[in-house]
Amino acid sequence: MRIVDLRIEDVAFGGKGVAREQGKAVFVPYTIEGEIVSAEIMREKKQFAEAELVEVKESSQHRVEPQCPYFGRCGGCAYHHISYEHQLAIKWRQVRDALQRIGKLKDVPMRPIMPSPKQYAYRNRITVHAQDGKIGFFHRDSHRLIDVERCPISNDEVNRALAQLRARTYVRDGHYALRASSEPRVFAQTNDEVADALRDLVVDLIPPNQGVLIDAYCGAGFFAKRLRARFETVVGIDWDQHAIAVAREESNENEIYVAADVEAELGAANGPLQSADYLGRPLGRRFLIVDPPATGLSKALVEILIEHPPTQLIYVSCNPATLARDLAALKKSFRIDSITPLDMFPQTAEVEVVAELSPLNLRSA
Repeated sequence: MRIVDLRIEDVAFGGKGVAREQGKAVFVPYTIEGEIVSAEIMREKKQFAEAELVEVKESSQHRVEPQCPYFGRCGGCAYHHISYEHQLAIKWRQVRDALQRIGKLKDVPMRPIMPSPKQYAYRNRITVHAQDGKIGFFHRDSHRLIDVERCPISNDEVNRALAQLRARTYVRDGHYALRASSEPRVFAQTNDEVADALRDLVVDLIPPNQGVLIDAYCGAGFFAKRLRARFETVVGIDWDQHAIAVAREESNENEIYVAADVEAELGAANGPLQSADYLGRPLGRRFLIVDPPATGLSKALVEILIEHPPTQLIYVSCNPATLARDLAALKKSFRIDSITPLDMFPQTAEVEVVAELSPLNLRSA
């Protein structure tokens, strides 16, 4: 191991600062671009090295005192040491850079990032782990458990649930999902205020009085329920049968929810993207929302969308890298109209992104 002095040039997606030593990239956590630091090289590869921060010799004006006593040990957050305004600037730049570097997209139509109204106490659920009498989160880059009494980014209800768990006489080793409400246990965004902003943004991107909305990876109908009044027919597709059952509970006559594999359903000739008639409903102009997991869209689904482009495509992503990869392929048939980042997870390195696309040559009805 050796200690070197470095100038941090950038902050990479994931939260680590990036410096250069003899032309090789060195990643240093808990640093900010412009800072001069001492760091200990811990792992050295052919193309890059990983280091641990020893001392900040020249601080950035954006450095602040962390409000979490576990920061630097807990693996959940990366940005407690950075002012919130600069966190937003970093995330906006990371989205743009991913689209340019990975997607090879020029003149990206970036909109300003939408901030979170709350920078702390915003999470409506967490998963904690119990092991050998400890309850908390895993240490960064390891499976060592940190005993956590309170999580500053979680709301009061979640922290009360954590306190109740910790107060038990005996807690079996394992994982515990702590939630702020008793709503159905289906996937939902963890920041209620930004989730509302996300839904409003998607609504604003879609004109009213339209034919068919296809909400792929719909969960319990997060977008579909809000948009159903704007469409003659709404089709929600998700593999999670429990989520689809919840979506069906309060559905209107114009809503159809299907428990199926998204790729298989959209790829079928008699599916909602390609057929003129679907489950007895005539289909005209089709608007598609996709909100896939972090792995993004499969190659097969991308090819389906290229071959059968909808009237409008809204792509909601939690991973700028896979979004950039997919947009690079989709540009064969689509124009990117706007890119809007949203800060769903303040203090962390995560960012949500909404991409609005329209077909270059509309071939679907």
